[in-house]
Amino acid sequence: MKKLSLISLLLLITTIPAFAGGLLTNTNQHIAFLRMLARGASTEIDGVYSNPAGLSFLPHEGLYLSLNIQNAYQTRLIDATVPGIFPEANATRHYKGTASAPIIPSFQAAYKTGNWVFSGSFAVVGGGGKASFDTGLPIFDAMAIGMINSQLAQHPQLGQLIAAGIPPTSMYSMNSSLDGKQYIYGVQLGVTYKVKDWFSAFVGGRMNYFTGGYEGFLRASLKNEYGGAQVANIALDCTQTGWGLTPIIGADFKLNKWNIGLKYEFMAELNIENKTKTLDVPADATGAFAAYENGVNTPNDIPALLTAAVGYEFLPTLRASVEYHYFFDKDAGMAGDKQKTLTGGTNEFLVGAEWDAHKYVTVSAGYQKTDYGLADNFQSDTAFSCDSYSIGVGAALNLSKHLKLNLAYFWTTYSDYTKKMDKYNGMPVAGTNVYGRTNRVFGVGVDYNF
Repeated sequence: MKKLSLISLLLLITTIPAFAGGLLTNTNQHIAFLRMLARGASTEIDGVYSNPAGLSFLPHEGLYLSLNIQNAYQTRLIDATVPGIFPEANATRHYKGTASAPIIPSFQAAYKTGNWVFSGSFAVVGGGGKASFDTGLPIFDAMAIGMINSQLAQHPQLGQLIAAGIPPTSMYSMNSSLDGKQYIYGVQLGVTYKVKDWFSAFVGGRMNYFTGGYEGFLRASLKNEYGGAQVANIALDCTQTGWGLTPIIGADFKLNKWNIGLKYEFMAELNIENKTKTLDVPADATGAFAAYENGVNTPNDIPALLTAAVGYEFLPTLRASVEYHYFFDKDAGMAGDKQKTLTGGTNEFLVGAEWDAHKYVTVSAGYQKTDYGLADNFQSDTAFSCDSYSIGVGAALNLSKHLKLNLAYFWTTYSDYTKKMDKYNGMPVAGTNVYGRTNRVFGVGVDYNF
């Protein structure tokens, strides 16, 4: 028996986004971030994203290019405990989902001439990857039990069996198939100007393009020994697109061995519109699938982001930075105004250091702590987040005075989130979900300057 909820997987996929950063934002745009994390005071090519105002302090005039490839893998874990419903030990059922993005590309370019720097980038700024929950989801087991309860009038023996202690979770079988994808591509352009020898400013923007598609079906039936009646037959074929603009400003202050980088990304209002070819659902379930009807627009705003970083050169071969991020999540529209349930925005604290161990080798490491403004009403089986800390390690290999190779490994450790419900997923029984996640990213990139 394969238990898979089509609607649950759809919602899961639309919330895969960030492998690093806030609820809806990918901040891992360059391998230098993966290997050091605190790059908000960078004056190298990765500053195109992390500190664009600092580009005026690139070492010489000319063209700088960078190509980066990342491979990311996540797991999502739910331990659901519902006494009287789940027959497993301690009435706890374990669910595991996987999400992977084999290739996450990004490209940065900057051209410095005099006091001016013109820069641009292309990256996957949100979403990406595919998701599967082969062991099911708690919300769908609850849905199936509701379906069984709706059959009691037509099949009185079901009620007798439930009263005799046979768990309703053993009475049904499900089959489904789903193909789904989601990407938010970002193209950024901007200009940096060195106002003083110690101060520069940046103005620019990013065009964000959302594209996604979902095609699949779900069929659920009672087992033959319990009547064999079909309780659900759902099919969906839907594509979604949308776009929004992110204005960006920045400033950089270079004072001897100190460097201070500031950046503010304004909120991007982004609505995604459905082009639905097929939406076949039971009449009593149309409300649950209303978000996928043809022509429907759903808010998916990218929140504003403030970053501030301070870097210091202890030695010509040893540098370190500390950094702070704040994501204005409560101001960014989500489907169903879900953002209003948050207790606040996301706070991130980063620290990193790099050491030139040899003229050809630079080693680095970094740490990031992420605290979301989570609340029970924000968390669900299909879309949940967990506070976390991340560690990145790696190296830069100076292959020549023009060519640098970056290598990094980045992983995240999450804190479990426990959600207690008096009515578990709409059922008249109490239950508890414990949400957990894992994440790892490997990256390789090449920087070249002419």
